[in-house]
Amino acid sequence: MMAAKLDYRWHLRKVMADRGMFSTTDLIPPLKERGINLSSSQVYRLVVERPERLSLKILMALLDVLDCTMDDLIEPIAVAGAATKPKKAAAGGSSVSEGVGDLRPRRARISGVDR
Repeated sequence: MMAAKLDYRWHLRKVMADRGMFSTTDLIPPLKERGINLSSSQVYRLVVERPERLSLKILMALLDVLDCTMDDLIEPIAVAGAATKPKKAAAGGSSVSEGVGDLRPRRARISGVDR
């Protein structure tokens, strides 16, 4: 039995909008008050993109600034269609690779050359 692959959705932009913060730079002063110094481009990436790595200090500061919980910011989801690819057969096997269909090269026959 395979374990389900998990992923997440990042809702920082939605939570900010619910709090009346419509510009990414609105986060810079409250984060600075909590000792988090981020540039405007870093804050933009934090809001617009889904972070792969996030400092716990930044996460705690965001929760404090926005007066929300982690459940409000991060929504865990199961990855749909996380099926594994079939393994390719060794040379001479019967497995057909994707996109090729029944097209297979013919084995070359080398015969002696008459000189």
